[in-house]
Amino acid sequence: MRGTVLYGPGDIRFEDREDPKIVEPSDAVIRMAATCVCGSDLWPYRGLQPINGPTPMGHEYCGFVEEVGSAVKSVKPGQFVVGSFATSDNVCPHCLHGYQSSCVQREFVSRAQAPFLRVPLADGTLVPTPEGPSSDLLPSLLTTSDVLGTGWFAGDAANVKPGATVVVVGDGAVGLLGVLSARQMGAERIIAMSRHESRQKLAREFGATDVVTERGDEGVARIKELTQGIGADSVLECVGTRESMQQAIQATRPGGFVSYVGVPHGVELDGQALFFSHVHLHGGPAPVRRYLPHLIDLVLNEKINPGKVFDLTLPIDQVAEGYRAMDERRAIKTLLQP
Repeated sequence: MRGTVLYGPGDIRFEDREDPKIVEPSDAVIRMAATCVCGSDLWPYRGLQPINGPTPMGHEYCGFVEEVGSAVKSVKPGQFVVGSFATSDNVCPHCLHGYQSSCVQREFVSRAQAPFLRVPLADGTLVPTPEGPSSDLLPSLLTTSDVLGTGWFAGDAANVKPGATVVVVGDGAVGLLGVLSARQMGAERIIAMSRHESRQKLAREFGATDVVTERGDEGVARIKELTQGIGADSVLECVGTRESMQQAIQATRPGGFVSYVGVPHGVELDGQALFFSHVHLHGGPAPVRRYLPHLIDLVLNEKINPGKVFDLTLPIDQVAEGYRAMDERRAIKTLLQP
């Protein structure tokens, strides 16, 4: 088969690779129904995260089981499944506490921008749907694999409760689905921080009540102004830069909660400032597997339509254009059709 490989900054190729095969008895091989480019893929694409030679890319996936190893019991060939970007056995102590992305057997998926994918620990990683979904639901089901699961974790980790005032820092796909998640969790006021008109529009569709275009100190001042000088109950940091993290902490009221789900790059915290801020901090790689059954159910029952974050759809052999479009902010998120 052919698959996506990153050779260096800006150098994405779709080239011949080995067909995935069952390696361990706990493996499954799936045939992709859809995959996509993630915002986190742009870090190495831009040269801001080192790679060791040509690197297969992609970690968001859904599709049909083609083959399973001899130990796999929970999925079978022909079933439609969605899986997390982090594999998990779903039985270790970390998994049982709901942190499957820290499973003692965890592997990070990295070859999903291709027509087929081997998924280790299939029983604990893959969630089957009751039947094969209609094609119009595929984009939304794909989001549950990472970007929606991460946005949902952002809301959960920030303790979003009914009636809360929530700020979302970041208007990429994760931030936008953080807005959707906060609305589903009952937030009364959701302030999206965004400078881009198309993303502001989608944020409002997903439930944002206010939009703040300022950043940094000016952005914090605007949040304080909107909250009568108090700050937000919950702030979702969905970028991963030093500025976005500082902005999130400073926009939170004392006793409030900050979640951070953007992969950190160059983030350093001032211990004394953090001490006196009196905020709770919680984040990390989203334990998507914890939320998958609920999120899949919301999508299948058409309670939410997170697939709207895909504003560019391409055949998978045009994956390089998908990366370029996101890098140049011509697209929020690119869906790839095998």
